[in-house]
Amino acid sequence: MFRFLKMSKLKTLTLMLLLVAVFATTAVNAKAAGHYGYGKAASVEEIAGWDIDIRPDGRGLPVGSGSVEDGEILYEDQCASCHGSFGEGVGRYPVLAGGEGTLTEERPEKTVGSFWAHTSTLFDYIRRAMPFPQPASLSDDETYAITAYVLYLNDLVEDDFVLSLDTWEEVAKLPNNSNFVPDPRPDTQAVRCMKDCKKEVKIVSEPTMTAEEVAAADDTILKAAAGNEKGASVYNGACAVCHNSGVAGAPTLDDKATWKARLALGEATLIKHAIEGFQGDTGMMPPKGGRMDLSDEDVAVAVKFMLAEAE
Repeated sequence: MFRFLKMSKLKTLTLMLLLVAVFATTAVNAKAAGHYGYGKAASVEEIAGWDIDIRPDGRGLPVGSGSVEDGEILYEDQCASCHGSFGEGVGRYPVLAGGEGTLTEERPEKTVGSFWAHTSTLFDYIRRAMPFPQPASLSDDETYAITAYVLYLNDLVEDDFVLSLDTWEEVAKLPNNSNFVPDPRPDTQAVRCMKDCKKEVKIVSEPTMTAEEVAAADDTILKAAAGNEKGASVYNGACAVCHNSGVAGAPTLDDKATWKARLALGEATLIKHAIEGFQGDTGMMPPKGGRMDLSDEDVAVAVKFMLAEAE
């Protein structure tokens, strides 16, 4: 602005007209292009670089093939260190094979053969994310071969099977496919308040449990009193992963001081927190420890066991 004041009137007028012309040209070009004047349409090649999803019916599969025999060699080299030579899993890495008939058990084994619905999920995940240290480094033929071998580990194909576009339909659906159903719950959407809205929102503190809930929890505790053996089993299967190591602020069983403070809340409240979840000052307890397959009684006997061990 100060520089304008020092210019002659002619120079100032000329500069202003030039700026107006530039802005007008930009606006016309943007309007003609139908956008703000930047960017460009993605090319077919650019779209193909990320559009690599595989549908259950095989649409999206790349050209190629892979045999069980070749897959075994690749699997041992690229996958066995994490998933085990027979798909049994190493440490905390996922188990890939076995588990048939376990889905109704307390601790189901969810593998490709026992739980997954479509082979496309297996192929797509291997192609995008495996092997763990070098994701997306496998060729299309190698992905076909490893997928074929994992199917073989689950007794879904013979040892001479070759997976390709031509044989995909034979293995497209996995054994548990029929147990996957559409979610019947209706879609819901919150509606923004536009009138007669609450003018003030108050945050109040209420008792964590009603008298009826306390009575019900006490009844659950009594029923669980004789279930210490089951409590140990549930604890080892569902709770130990956090409470043995203190993950996410979970108190270990030898942390007497922390458990003493928790005991002051009462067993009924602790069981309610374990079932429904609880956010504390030092950590967070997810509902049922994230194991929603557990019954309320399972959680109660586990809490009972933990309190007995922590005393």
